[in-house]
Amino acid sequence: MSVGAPEVPARSSRVAVTAAYAAQGLGYAVVVTSLPLLKQRYGIDDTAVALMVLLVCVTAACGSVLADVLAKWRGSRVALAVGLVIEVTGLVLVAADSPFPLFVAGFGIYGVGLGAVDASGAMQGVLIQRRYGRDIMGGYFAAATGAGIVGALAVAGGSALGLPSGTVLLFAAVVAGSVALLGVGRFDRSRAATPVGSHTKAPLPRTGMWLFGFVILAAFTLDSGVSTWSTVYMNDDLLAAAAIAPLGYAAYQAAVLVTRLAADRATRRWGRQRVVVTATCVSILGCIVVAFLPFVGAAIAGFALAGVAVGALVPLAFTSAGALEPARGDEVIARVNLFNYAGAVLGAVLIGLLADGPGLAIAFLLPAVALVGVLFVARRFRAPVPVGADSDVVAAAPR
Repeated sequence: MSVGAPEVPARSSRVAVTAAYAAQGLGYAVVVTSLPLLKQRYGIDDTAVALMVLLVCVTAACGSVLADVLAKWRGSRVALAVGLVIEVTGLVLVAADSPFPLFVAGFGIYGVGLGAVDASGAMQGVLIQRRYGRDIMGGYFAAATGAGIVGALAVAGGSALGLPSGTVLLFAAVVAGSVALLGVGRFDRSRAATPVGSHTKAPLPRTGMWLFGFVILAAFTLDSGVSTWSTVYMNDDLLAAAAIAPLGYAAYQAAVLVTRLAADRATRRWGRQRVVVTATCVSILGCIVVAFLPFVGAAIAGFALAGVAVGALVPLAFTSAGALEPARGDEVIARVNLFNYAGAVLGAVLIGLLADGPGLAIAFLLPAVALVGVLFVARRFRAPVPVGADSDVVAAAPR
């Protein structure tokens, strides 16, 4: 199947999709860091909060499926815009001082948008990367991480100023809505998926999907585990002061951001496979440090090392998955993205369960075990022959 030259310059599409990633990172960070404030507003306990987070994970998986359907029907450009609009709806409902059932519904709606943007954003990123002919996915995820840090700081600043709990959530909704409105005309318009009704579909590369899906699962098991439990471990087990306990997570996020900023250049210089092996080994070492060196400084350093794999593996896994069968790249990415939410649940739930048995420190070996499995998949991270060039006027390659 051939596709005509994209109507939007590659650079414009790249900027628009980067903005979508940033809006995604900002919104998610604002939601999770606002949970204590929302908990106080409705007088709910930790169990209720955990169930709402689980609801987001489940509905996000549905959102990923929705993105797949929309991408096959109208293209990933439309799927990304629709996902952002759904997120806006959910954020507004969560921000508003509405009845509790409507508040919970807002979390569910937000989850659908979250999954749709996760999947369609990756679809768009792979399409644009193909036009550039070199790895650029790390930059997208770096934008999401950087915006997430801004979102967390915004919630902290809003709390210090005594702003209502929904103020920063509404700000995130405005950002997402603006990106949807301004970006829909700039997102990449090429189509990776074979049109509905075609009888020439290539088969889905199921083995590759499972392998790269496992990589995504391992990365998000680590990410969810550190995000959920690092501050708890620092505070409860290591007795770190309230001002020190969050530094483990801060160091982790900083390492993720730096790795994502460096990932594209590193893969061009050393190749995807070498970057994957190196980053994975560094993070395994970080988990071991956290598990066996019960000191505040060691834990902060260990969490920072752990972030390296998440920074590198996620963009490279989506890049490699999208190249498995370019004619059905959108479908492949939507399915691989589902492993994201399975990993999020595993990291948050299983590490918490292990904390009641062998202890929270040893529980951080769980993501390390998953990362060991990634080493056996690393040989699949081979860069394909570029099909484009870094130019604003590039014809779309045959798909």
